[in-house]
Parts: sequence; C-alpha cells; structure tokens
Amino acid sequence: MGVVGSGLEKVEVRLKWDPSPLGESPRHLDIVAATYSVDDSFGRPVYVVHYDSRSPDGTINMNRHSQTGMGFGFVEVMSLELGRLSAAYSRVVVGVIIHQEPDPRTFGDMSNVGVVVVEGYQELLTDDFSGVAAARATAVAEFTRNDSGVWEMHEMICGSDSDPAVFMSEMGTIRPRT
Repeated sequence: MGVVGSGLEKVEVRLKWDPSPLGESPRHLDIVAATYSVDDSFGRPVYVVHYDSRSPDGTINMNRHSQTGMGFGFVEVMSLELGRLSAAYSRVVVGVIIHQEPDPRTFGDMSNVGVVVVEGYQELLTDDFSGVAAARATAVAEFTRNDSGVWEMHEMICGSDSDPAVFMSEMGTIRPRT
C-alpha cells in the first residue's frame, strides 16, 4: 500500500486470537514495533516497543494487552503516532510474536487469530496469518518516511521461526514484498 492522502499520522495495530481450550496452557501473542534510524534503516533497532514498554517519546504505545486472548474482538492494540515521530527515524516495523513457553506454538496452532491495521476508520491491512501458519513470529507492516517526510505503509506478512527475542532484533533485516 502506498501513501494514504497526505500520509499516515496515527495508526493502530489490533490483534485478536481465541483463548486456549480448557486444560491447555495460555496462548500468549504480542504486538511488537521496532524503530530504525535514518542512518541505519535496515540494521539494529534504536528501540523496540512491546507489552512492557513504550517509546521514549511516547509516540508508540501499547493501549491494550492480553496474555490469554480472553475478551471480545481485538484484545491487544498498539498505537503509532507517526506524525509525531522524530525526523531521526525513517522506518518502523511492526510484528507479532507468539510466546513459546511453556508450550511451543505456531500461528497454525491458533484459532480465530487476526490482525488489522487502521488509521481512523480506514482499514489499511487485514490478515489471518494463514500464509505463515508454520511460523512462530511474523512481520506485519513496515512504515517508512519518504523524502517529503510523509509516512507510508507497506504490507509485510513474512513469517519467522526465530525465538521472539531474536526476531525482535532481526526485524530490521526484513524487506517488504514487492
């Protein structure tokens, strides 16, 4: 997806999944966002935002968090205020990880799992992770600032078998599909 109007200002990433069946350990997924500098937009992240953190300047926040998937609709929500993000950053990659303890799981092990990226009332991306069913983590979307300073989004559903901590450090090397 390219530029929407005059560019993206504030987007939300929403995640849902069904809780574990009775007797199984909880299914725990998380939205993660990694921010990259203008000088190294495909290297190591300057910082990573996840359930237990927020960006230093408050532009990327976890608004809702679930460790079980219990609730109605989207049980985890992260907001990204791209319009307020410092000019020192040129790229933000958002992904979803599945916690692997106590039981290893993939997206194929989940039921009713899905992600939606919205700006206001406009849906920018929706996916059910069926294309990455064997993965334990996936990139979802890449947000880049163009030469005019306008933020654009590119779909990036790209599964990974890496451990969640390793995945968060590798997110910058992932390139969007063309």
